[in-house]
Amino acid sequence: MVVITAGDGRAVLALAVEALTPKLLDMMAAKARTANKPKGANGGGDILVELAITRRRAIRLGIGGDTLGDDNSVLALSFAGAPDGERLSRLANPLFEKEKNDTNNISPRAAGRFGAEAAAVQLAKIARLLPAAIIITIGEDAGFDTAGWAARADIQLVDGGDIFQHERTTARTLKRVSEAAVPLEGAENARVLAYRPADGGVEHLAIVIGNPETGKKPALIRLHSECFTGDLLGSLRCDCGDQLRGAIAEIGKDGAGVLLYLAQEGRGIGLVNKLRAYTLQDDGLDTLDANEELGFDADERVYLPAAQMLKDLGLNKIRLLTNNPEKVTALGAFGIDVVERVAHAFPANKHNERYLEAKKAKGGHLF
Repeated sequence: MVVITAGDGRAVLALAVEALTPKLLDMMAAKARTANKPKGANGGGDILVELAITRRRAIRLGIGGDTLGDDNSVLALSFAGAPDGERLSRLANPLFEKEKNDTNNISPRAAGRFGAEAAAVQLAKIARLLPAAIIITIGEDAGFDTAGWAARADIQLVDGGDIFQHERTTARTLKRVSEAAVPLEGAENARVLAYRPADGGVEHLAIVIGNPETGKKPALIRLHSECFTGDLLGSLRCDCGDQLRGAIAEIGKDGAGVLLYLAQEGRGIGLVNKLRAYTLQDDGLDTLDANEELGFDADERVYLPAAQMLKDLGLNKIRLLTNNPEKVTALGAFGIDVVERVAHAFPANKHNERYLEAKKAKGGHLF
């Protein structure tokens, strides 16, 4: 568990739902009582255990999401009695049996987009966990020393603003840390460059073919989000493996260019959650709806890391190998001039036809 502070002066004790155990929930409540203890009282103060979830997850549960907040907001759910861990876990995870989910006697409130509750949910996302957190507001009295209490309780204190800035901070601090020649099938003159953020977090890779910075025409570039199942295992559920190998071959044929291999598995939700999304797809949801059922946005990817890497490589004007207009728009917003979109489509198979149709109909991909 951690203590998260918000810009409005509030603080919450927060724990990702995926980390929840009965023992931890009891410990969390006990610690919160020491923070909320009324002045002059001998016993602990009253506490309110809430569940912070995304509005998208609340809509799927039918709990106030359609009337509270906006698309990017978080809701805090309070309960008529003290909620047990299993109930909290069921509300956060759609893979539990739905008929056993109890949505009665729940009071939702809009927690906004940048409060401590939203920061707790965002922190769970950063950790590639389900976007849901147990929260208990602490130190509501004026003058409460949040930092001092957290230190005495031996709990990490995290600033909500730092959480919300994490993606931009890691992207803007990317630094080239290593590179090596790696001859590839279809592009023997390839080098792999590794980029790491200042906090030592997840690395992104640039596969540089030839000398794109010295070409007479803008270099051919592919932004490829990592896909363990498609890229490595050859999964037929998606077209990622075809796109990866096809892009390397196309860039090699063009003479020079770059494939940026971005650490954004499952449209940014991580491999574990992508496998959960696959299970939901087997039950009838499409690839975008499955992400939202889990509480994520349909697409959680950000393209600032890609823009930073291209600038480091001296490539500010490019041709982009993609079917996704959103990538063109995003790179443009970050100062990369996309002079041409080059189509990059492959034949469907019986396992990915529905996946490709959802990308076209809902994701705006151009095939």
